[in-house]
Amino acid sequence: MAKIISISTYKPPYTLQQTNAEELTKELFHAKIPKLERYLKVFENGGIATRHFCVPPEWHRTDHSFEERNDLYIELATQYSVNVIQACLQNETFLQSPISPKDIDAIIFVSSTGISTPSIDARVMNQLPFSDRLKRIPLWGLGCAGGAAGVSRAYDFCRAHPKTKVLVVCVELCSLTFQPNDFSKSNLIGASLFADGAACILVCGDEVNIAVKKSTPTIIGTGSKWMPDSENVMGWNIKNNGLHVVFQKSIPAIITNWLGPFIEQFLLEHELYSEQLDHFIAHPGGKKVLTAYEETLYLAPQKTDISREILKYHGNMSSPTVLYVLEQFMLNEGQVEDTGLLVALGPGFCAEAVLLKWRE
Repeated sequence: MAKIISISTYKPPYTLQQTNAEELTKELFHAKIPKLERYLKVFENGGIATRHFCVPPEWHRTDHSFEERNDLYIELATQYSVNVIQACLQNETFLQSPISPKDIDAIIFVSSTGISTPSIDARVMNQLPFSDRLKRIPLWGLGCAGGAAGVSRAYDFCRAHPKTKVLVVCVELCSLTFQPNDFSKSNLIGASLFADGAACILVCGDEVNIAVKKSTPTIIGTGSKWMPDSENVMGWNIKNNGLHVVFQKSIPAIITNWLGPFIEQFLLEHELYSEQLDHFIAHPGGKKVLTAYEETLYLAPQKTDISREILKYHGNMSSPTVLYVLEQFMLNEGQVEDTGLLVALGPGFCAEAVLLKWRE
């Protein structure tokens, strides 16, 4: 097994009210999209009040090349990673004493909103005193599933190496991918939904002994599910001017028809039913996605309250979002012997599930 013993998240510097985001989108697209007013209802109906971005709103009023966007991604993703790693390793809410970067054995870096070779984790290592023997595991292209996948891969690593400490760092700068000259419905939905964020967790193997201040979740097991021939459900179209978002409106139906049976089977493998879950730690892909979770897994609406709260005040930050949800459970909700299920969906089309048990 493996345990999550610390977590931190980061709020980018520019906060935008959803009403202001709608006005900006109207300004940019009013002469380009017929019946725009009808499509703009996604801003009002998405359950989002505020979002946080790495660039100010006026940045989007001018054109930016793929090169310019990506250079900014590399700079800021590195900066945000440093900030959130330091906060995680020094988090006094969970840790009795700080942990030095040099004591970390592996880092799993998760992102899908920019391109960097060497990957961002190598750039972070030049700014923090990690060991030069650190094992680097960058994950790219998992989108919204990336946070849960990072937790799962950390679990796999710690099972194989029970004396290790592993950081999972998720950084997404979705605002840098917005395309002011893409007049598709997918781009409008992305503009209404996506935001920027960063999160970091510290996962330790069974033979690691670190003093903690409160009960934290142990990872009991993980599961992955992939849907064949589903590349067009969600992802990027990569064009000369950057990353263009792809969405199918069928995602809530997929949760009902495809994800529901997978989650039921996964829980049965651990001799559980969804009704026995104390906590449902869902990546809030959107308002309809959370409703679909409730309906297919027979969850009481309050089981998704924290996910809805994160969606309301942060939007969908892609991979880090589920860790923002997990942070709230670790800070305020989880008690010894509680059981939780962490779930996220992403391009592929795929799902990741992580079963958690809170222990001393």
